[in-house]
Amino acid sequence: MTDNGAVTVPRIPGFLGIRHLQCVLCFLGITIAYANRVCMSIAIVAIKEEVEKNGSILENVGPILSSFFWGYTLMQIPSGHLARIWSAKMVFSIGVMLNGVGCMLCPIFFDQGGWILLCICRVIMGLSQACCLPCIHTLLSKWVPPNERGRLCTMTYAGAQFGTVISYPISGAMIEFSGWRSVFYSFGAVAVIWSLSFFFIGSDSPAASAGSSLCRIGDTERKYIECGLGVHQTEDSAEKKKQIPKTPWGSILTSLPFWSLVAAHCGQNWGFWTLITETSIYMNGVLGFDITENGLKSALPYLAMLFLTFPVSYLSDWAQTKGLSRGASRKICNTIGHWGPGLALIGICFVSPGDTTTPVILLVIAGGLNVGAVCGFQINHMDLSPNYAGLLMAFTNCAAAIVALLAPLIVGEIVTDDKNADQWKIVFYLSGGIYFVGNLMFIIFGSGETQPWDDITKSNRNDEGVIIKLRSSASAEDTLIA
Repeated sequence: MTDNGAVTVPRIPGFLGIRHLQCVLCFLGITIAYANRVCMSIAIVAIKEEVEKNGSILENVGPILSSFFWGYTLMQIPSGHLARIWSAKMVFSIGVMLNGVGCMLCPIFFDQGGWILLCICRVIMGLSQACCLPCIHTLLSKWVPPNERGRLCTMTYAGAQFGTVISYPISGAMIEFSGWRSVFYSFGAVAVIWSLSFFFIGSDSPAASAGSSLCRIGDTERKYIECGLGVHQTEDSAEKKKQIPKTPWGSILTSLPFWSLVAAHCGQNWGFWTLITETSIYMNGVLGFDITENGLKSALPYLAMLFLTFPVSYLSDWAQTKGLSRGASRKICNTIGHWGPGLALIGICFVSPGDTTTPVILLVIAGGLNVGAVCGFQINHMDLSPNYAGLLMAFTNCAAAIVALLAPLIVGEIVTDDKNADQWKIVFYLSGGIYFVGNLMFIIFGSGETQPWDDITKSNRNDEGVIIKLRSSASAEDTLIA
């Protein structure tokens, strides 16, 4: 601290640190979670073929694909609240472990009770995986300073695309050589292994990591993170942990920037999960790809999204260093991530019959441009409220999960014949329109500023824990005034 009472923020402590390790662990966690989640999208084709070979017809594809979100929706807000008052690391570890066990049980449940028990197992998987985004948001809000938020947060969430990318081709290859059941056994086992690793290596915050025996953070990096976030702490104490501030629900639920996040998240979930759950069915029915080719080409949209993650996230942070406001940066990125895919999906409606190349190209564009949403509304939760970022994500993701639940059911009602291109056009027009409306709400009502209701220090200052709370939007290169 200087003579005039200012706290000088340390410079960046080296190229790699414990904060990067925590981001890598979260990246791997969300990769595995998404692989477990979306493998059903390609496996359902094989399950359907197996049922038909046995002389029956699987007429419940929609409920099977949406059943995951039944449980996923219910546990969003409870898991977000639990991550905030207890431990995001513990909730995340336990959730992914239970998800892995549920994944391994899917074939067993199906063999014993058919599609109904399979749906029950997927509901259990959804319940356990509901913690992922709220926990990751809570962890990143404590580990990533604002000047690195665009890069590290976006790259962490790239695990969703990476998990999808590897899930499609790996699932297709495994189904081809060893049957669809092997997919669930393999991905489930990997989830259990990761959860045990994260339990021992992960950490809730820099302060908690300082007392770790495995991955102890250095003082320089710890001070850099805490000052960048506007919070200078001593060791986490039991007294501080008991002081859980009351959640300002009234202020949150009357905040237009918050409701713009809900609209954007719902719009993105409809389009994105329609792509994830229906692309393989569309490619099989309309384009006529076999299951191996289907698995490879279904992964291309998310491979494009993965490749675009790094340049887009760096450009987002770079633009802000050049004077672009955080709010404008988020809205530009979100427009790319919503209106770009929407236009690409509508473009499929104008493709000539028999053309199997252009639809794939447009699907790749639609999937790839979704990366803008990560630098847009998705990390905007941390902009509005670093202290309640995980809880905000839980709330918006709960609403968005309901949309993701409805998407395959509604698509199933629209597309009664997988080979009917005209029925698929209705789906693409609908998705494009929902993308448009969601982003329009975010443009009009969204904000990049920390909201007044985020301040928890007025009634929570104590000598043992928080010394000073500064605005979390401060740059890690500035001098912060006490």
